This record gives sequence, structure tokens and C-alpha cells, in this order.
Amino acid sequence: MNNNWIYHPVLLKGDEIELLPLEGEHLEDLFLAAANKEIWELTSVNYSVEEIFYPNFNNAMNDREKGTAYPFVIVHKNSNKIIGTTRFIEICPNDKKLEIGVTWIMKEYWGTTVNLECKLLLLNYCFETLKANRVQFRAKDNNLRSRKAIEKIGGQFEGILRKDKIEPNGIPRNTAFYSILDDDWKNVKESIKNQIEIKTKL
Repeated sequence: MNNNWIYHPVLLKGDEIELLPLEGEHLEDLFLAAANKEIWELTSVNYSVEEIFYPNFNNAMNDREKGTAYPFVIVHKNSNKIIGTTRFIEICPNDKKLEIGVTWIMKEYWGTTVNLECKLLLLNYCFETLKANRVQFRAKDNNLRSRKAIEKIGGQFEGILRKDKIEPNGIPRNTAFYSILDDDWKNVKESIKNQIEIKTKL
């Protein structure tokens, strides 16, 4: 991938997890990680369905070649196990902005430091390597779990776009938008690090 902003491969390493570029060899293990249907109860797309999963993630790798997305797998370092995924989307180098989305992890890692560390690695890359001005997040307006997770890492609520998208079932949905700006990053970074430290001591 070369859009004069993100250069493939991007490998981001933390204390508990690593973010590796999604490749075809990861798909089988990632699909296994998606098997628990509880992950998808509040989401628009159910990636535990094979006919949905494989086209989406193959398209994500194709989008990386076009420079419009950059998908990662989340690897738990101690077990060397793929436990979820995340990606950069809405990549706009001319405006120095991008979005973090399509993030999910196995249920057994909910409430741990995994999501916090994942966002810390991604945001650090966005603001300190790419020098982005803005990182955007979005969630279904009624997906309170995702919205709380975004708010927990410092995402600032910007509003709700009504009937922003049409769900696979044909029903329109409202979307809540959040952002973190380069001006926010210093305080956001410190807050996430403090949250990780507190959870690690529990």
C-alpha cells in the first residue's frame, strides 16, 4: 500500500498485544475468533457467518492495495493467538484524517487491557507517525457498549447522523460520531496509559 501516507507493512507492538497487517493466512484463525454470536448482538454485521466474513475481509485486503483501508489482526502475545481485528478506514491523507473502525475482540478479552492497548497503539501511530489532525470513530446510536468503549478512550461525541446507513436487513440506522484531534492527543494518551496501569494492577 502506498498512498504517500501509510506504507505497508505496519506492525504495532505493545506489552500484551501486537497488531499485524491482515493477510490471507490469518483468515481461518480470525474466523474462528468470530464464532461467538454474542459479539454481534449489537452490531450491524455478523462476522460469525462464513458467507459474510470471507468477502468482507478479502475486500479489506483489496482496499489496502487501493489505499482506502488498512486492516489488522490483533494477536495476543502470550498465547500467539489471533483474538480480533481492527482497521483504518476513510483514509484521507490530503486532509490528514482517518477513521478507526471494524474493531472487535473475542468476548473473553472484553473488559481487559486489550482494547485500551489496541487503541493506544493505533492512535499513537496516527498522531505521532502520520501526524494526523483528526481520528474519527463511529457506532450505531443504540450500541451502548461500543459507544462507551469509544468514550472511555477519550473520543469526543460530535452528534448523530439520522438514517446514516441502511442495515443488511434493509432497516435504516442512526450513527453516532466521535473524534480525537491532535490537540487532544497528549491528554488522551496519558489517560489511556493510566487506565491500562490500573487494570494491570487489578
